[in-house]
Amino acid sequence: MTAREAASILELVPEERHYSAIGFAANRDNVLSADLSDYRIVHFATHGIVDTQYADLSALVLSQFDSMGRPRNGYLSLRDIFGLDLNADLVVLSACETALGREVSAEGLLGLTQGFLHAGAKAQVVSLWPVSDRATAELMAEFYSNMIEDAMSPVDALRAAQRSIVSQRRWADPYFWAGFVLVGDWL
Repeated sequence: MTAREAASILELVPEERHYSAIGFAANRDNVLSADLSDYRIVHFATHGIVDTQYADLSALVLSQFDSMGRPRNGYLSLRDIFGLDLNADLVVLSACETALGREVSAEGLLGLTQGFLHAGAKAQVVSLWPVSDRATAELMAEFYSNMIEDAMSPVDALRAAQRSIVSQRRWADPYFWAGFVLVGDWL
């Protein structure tokens, strides 16, 4: 599903204006070595692990193996995320529970969202609960179409995408569309 999600989004962006890492190329080393500061939007379609007790154990799950089948560290940890150099207007974490974290007294919520904000993301689309891969792929395709083709702001694009998804009978239950929220700079 994540490959289909990525393909539908990449169709909207001219090839010279995007960088994609799919399959084995979607790995921790590529994320850490890429110059992500050049990109206005950074999208991760993967699995999220959020540890609400030990925030340092939170991570995005990337490829666990190289193309030869050898194991590799496929976890983009919260510490890794804090070390990224982003200048992104928007980071999209199309994965389960990416808005969650550990409540830290006088600090707020420590998790993936705070890590990406610290790394330079102005806004993020993140999820509040486990999400359906198929419904999320459709939601994200609609979201990006709204932003790119209809020049909507991220908050308006997300709202319109959610309204579109809810109008489809099979995705009408809020479980399928209401989990994604925009945090940070909404404009």
